[in-house]
Amino acid sequence: MDASAVNVNVSVDDFDSILSYSPDQAPWVTPDPFSADVNLETTPWWLGTYHRTEQVDASISLNFTGPAIYVYGMAGPEYGSFEVDIDDNKTTLSAYAAENGTTPYLLYSTDKLAYTNHTLTLKNLGKLDGDEGGNAFLFDFLYMTVQMAPAGATTSNKTLEETDPSITYSGEWDSNSSGNFSGGGTTYTNGDLASFTLNFQASAIYLFGDKKNDHREYNVYLDNDTAQTFNATSGCGGAFGQTCEEQQPTIKYFASNLDDSVHTLKVENLAGVNQSFFDFDYIVLTVPSEYAPRDLSDTSSTSGNGSTSTSGSSGSGSDDSDAAPSLVAFNSLFLLVFAAVLLLKPRIR
Repeated sequence: MDASAVNVNVSVDDFDSILSYSPDQAPWVTPDPFSADVNLETTPWWLGTYHRTEQVDASISLNFTGPAIYVYGMAGPEYGSFEVDIDDNKTTLSAYAAENGTTPYLLYSTDKLAYTNHTLTLKNLGKLDGDEGGNAFLFDFLYMTVQMAPAGATTSNKTLEETDPSITYSGEWDSNSSGNFSGGGTTYTNGDLASFTLNFQASAIYLFGDKKNDHREYNVYLDNDTAQTFNATSGCGGAFGQTCEEQQPTIKYFASNLDDSVHTLKVENLAGVNQSFFDFDYIVLTVPSEYAPRDLSDTSSTSGNGSTSTSGSSGSGSDDSDAAPSLVAFNSLFLLVFAAVLLLKPRIR
């Protein structure tokens, strides 16, 4: 990692659609973020939610680009072993602790990855022979470190609301209003293959939107590459229906390491037989004063097994909780972009 470059820790919440749950979200339990029982002023969980399972082999996956990642969850007497797999390099760790924690717990971290594309999978292994804990595993959020610009450059963030004239829509779209949405509103569709397109210049792009139990899959195309398919179904509420809504901004797509050419983003809803919905709130573009995308074919950096602050871990992990970003400092980019929302309630990430 180039410590002199403009690096940002991008936060990924358990509700963000760039995460993939396996076999699906059925074995995972999470609070309903729209429930009156979730108090964002007092909850220890980021945005009031987490994903917890006791099913052995249930897993979470993320494709990311960058040299470092930090995973937060929970440790306690009911938690057992889990596997961290980065590009088929596997480490077995334990989330057991004699007492339950009261704040998000650093389960795993590494800052020694090559600056290239990676796949992270967190798999619940449950209670293994010799474990003192149980079968539970809980995931809250993670950080991934991303270079936005080279050393000496500056960056600025540009927010495009869903009503921005640079965004072109195809198909039928309608609008929602809520104080939880950026700018007070969102646009949505349940039309099959309804889409929107944006041409832009930036080193990184974030797509945010609402998440609900009547949302399903959607495709994202960047520069006419092969479609990336994501699932926007929320993690609670049972069968297909208008329940388990997360109106706080959730990441529906993120891309970085972009060059200074004009890029094209296209997003299309895959409504299917259920006529499922897609909600779009806004886009954030990170615009640097100088572009210098990294060569993703350079894998000279060490991959490493990383470190963990859990007890009873196996593999080459060590107690290194200070290696992770501060739970108070969190993501300066996120704080800048969402300052208006942060004024309403604390959002520690």
